[in-house]
Amino acid sequence: MEYRRAKISGGTYFFTLVTHHRRSFLCETESLVLLRESFRHVMARHPFAIDAVVILPKHLHYIWTLPEGDSD
Repeated sequence: MEYRRAKISGGTYFFTLVTHHRRSFLCETESLVLLRESFRHVMARHPFAIDAVVILPKHLHYIWTLPEGDSD
């Protein structure tokens, strides 16, 4: 997949993720637990701030801010 974005150090980004084949499962308890664990794991290695999140059954909306000095 190709996408474009501004590579700004410490930038804030809005994006949406959609489930494979738009399956409806993200609001199930087990899915939410796995999602939280996954973010803890990734954020321990790649720090960023989650400014806002909306979790819907078939997709997620996020606003993330990268740390100062990080544009990747």
